[in-house]
Amino acid sequence: MRLDLAHTIPKSAANGPGERFVVWVQGCPLACPGCWNPDTWSFDPRRVVEVAELAAEILAVRGIEGVTFTGGEPFMQARALAALGRVLQDAGLSVLVFTGFEPAELVGRARRALLEVTDVLVTGRYLEAQRTTLHPWRGSSNQRVHFSTTRYSMADMNGTAEAEVHLAADGSVRITGFPPLELGADETSS
Repeated sequence: MRLDLAHTIPKSAANGPGERFVVWVQGCPLACPGCWNPDTWSFDPRRVVEVAELAAEILAVRGIEGVTFTGGEPFMQARALAALGRVLQDAGLSVLVFTGFEPAELVGRARRALLEVTDVLVTGRYLEAQRTTLHPWRGSSNQRVHFSTTRYSMADMNGTAEAEVHLAADGSVRITGFPPLELGADETSS
């Protein structure tokens, strides 16, 4: 089973609770105006990897407590992410999923399978007019956080939204998380 990835970051503290491995999938049909990741919208293959290969890459990272699936739209690759999520949960990691879909839109066997391995689900389309940095784990105030297991709760959502700057080995810079308005958001943000 394969996943089409936009990119990954091995450690981030701005994309959910604790240090997390972040997986951006490629492909999103929603194309929300003002989206921080328009480079992930296309469904043209970008970096296709086997689920087992990505699982091994994630499990080799020490000191993380979980993985975050974002995008693009994770539920467009729900079957493969569900398989990956199951392996990671079995190894003791948590799973957080950001989706532009509303809960009522998450129907079908593959999407239910991804929901079954999700500890925290953040739902709702990004609405540029409702952009916020006041709430952790949300880009716009209409988005909702759902706790699917008892691993996390509202108590884990202290503070405001965070952003990080990552410098890659090739010299490229990636801003991830939820950057303040004065920093700006472009195709390098998530």
